Amino acid sequence: MTTPLHEARRPGAGPALPDTQQGMRRRNLARVMHAVSAEGSLSRAAVASRIGLTRAAVSTLVDELIRRELLEELGPERPGRVGRPGSALAVSGRGPAGVGAEIGVDHLAVCAVDLRGEVRARAVRHGANRGRAPEPVVEELTALIRRVVAEAERAELWPAGLAVAVPGLVARDGRTLVRAPNLDWNDLDLGALLPAGWPLTLDNEANFGALAELWLGSAAPDDFLHVSAEIGIGAAVVVDGRLLRGTRGFAGELGHVPVRPDGPACPCGGRGCLEQYAGEEAVLRAAGLEPREDLLGLLAERAESGDEAVRAALRDAGAALGIALTGAVNLLDPETVVLGGALAGLSPWLLPSLEAELTDRTAGAACPVTVSRLGPQGPLLGAAHSVVRAVLDDPAMVAERSWRGTGRPGDAGERS
Repeated sequence: MTTPLHEARRPGAGPALPDTQQGMRRRNLARVMHAVSAEGSLSRAAVASRIGLTRAAVSTLVDELIRRELLEELGPERPGRVGRPGSALAVSGRGPAGVGAEIGVDHLAVCAVDLRGEVRARAVRHGANRGRAPEPVVEELTALIRRVVAEAERAELWPAGLAVAVPGLVARDGRTLVRAPNLDWNDLDLGALLPAGWPLTLDNEANFGALAELWLGSAAPDDFLHVSAEIGIGAAVVVDGRLLRGTRGFAGELGHVPVRPDGPACPCGGRGCLEQYAGEEAVLRAAGLEPREDLLGLLAERAESGDEAVRAALRDAGAALGIALTGAVNLLDPETVVLGGALAGLSPWLLPSLEAELTDRTAGAACPVTVSRLGPQGPLLGAAHSVVRAVLDDPAMVAERSWRGTGRPGDAGERS
């Protein structure tokens, strides 16, 4: 079964549920979860005060959430106070977890995040995926998923869902990879290849990176343009705390915006695309360097040491990125541009030329550019946290449909 886990909405807003008694109960369960999650720990009385329900109603909801392993009691709140202390509640460090995975051009990664937002298990495999058939790549990813799930289960966690970040266009069904030029994969039903048995969603890596920035970033506003890059370059637009997806769900393909129409051919079929000037491999070529496993580290090391060829390549990449961003900034007027992915680690040498282009080319005041603290981890964390957010937004639905088993995705398992 493939079920999209996150339709991008303002965090904490909750799912669209029917105005029935059952729908109201589910909304109230979500309100309790978000209240406790936001504060770290609260008593039943404090939850009732924050969400405007009676203590009796809240107590009933809390008891259900404890049974579902979503909340846990920490014991008396503030011992020693006058009167009978309430029992402090916290989001459970056991029970459901979000499993996030990433298929990159040169790596695979998986992590498990508990409902408190802590990464509890992680596995990474470095190696080229470009030009490989999808089946063996997904088999390797599945092996990593099994390893992470097994480690999470030893910590008394079980997967509430799987979200996978990919470097390409994803259909609105949340399972079909329409086109991934840097992998050379097209019209692929990845949902049929990925582990079955729990709710699954697939999304573009830039979208997950933007959601991670929205939820975990230290200074991201509710309106921003998020840019991330490794081999390719992607972007995502967040407006009022929501992803702007476009009619087909393809919004944000910044890497294939032409910056020089007569430039080199791109795997997408166009010419002079931004990726041909600002992607990692393009910068390596311009700097005259041979690829190696840690491309980002190589570029940063050489730029830090004063290698003028690398610095010139990064200046040119920043200028190309600024040209491509100008159109988006003029059209969308975001509050800020957030530089994420591998670009974040190269920002000292990219930003001067990037900001100069934005200043010269944008109408009105130049849009500020900030650097993500999440860097290349953003898409993977965004994928895992999208599952966690789905649990917080609708605890009853996610808990009822989640898979609990032996750590082997694809087995029938036991459903809660």
